[in-house]
Amino acid sequence: MTVLPLFLSDVGGSEIVLILLVILMFFGSKSIPGIARTMGKTMHQIRQASQDVQNEIKKSTGDIKTDFDLQKMVRETTDIIEKPLIEESMKMDQIIQTPTQFSKPFGMAHHSSAVPASDASPALDQPIEEPNKDLAQE
Repeated sequence: MTVLPLFLSDVGGSEIVLILLVILMFFGSKSIPGIARTMGKTMHQIRQASQDVQNEIKKSTGDIKTDFDLQKMVRETTDIIEKPLIEESMKMDQIIQTPTQFSKPFGMAHHSSAVPASDASPALDQPIEEPNKDLAQE
């Protein structure tokens, strides 16, 4: 089934012949070729103008897409934000993995390096001598 344009779908063959006869009588046989030529040029200009508008719209949307590449902006922003965070994370990992002499809080000894109190300070087990004991008796 062929689809006819809207204005020809309800018009029969005899009605088209009648319309052509009215046009011939109203305009005359000499002016009909000029009218057809003018209508053809007008239709061509309309099609050309619509094509130009479509091309301009496509061009402007292409320019907008290149100027407003949202995904690219998101990637760049993510890289800008992530770079310092990754560097700081790496520094923290190095600090955590590198043992230092102050890695344990004061007063808290690790169980494997615990030294008994008697071994740690042998001077505490001995009595304290009073230096002026002899002077006090005199």
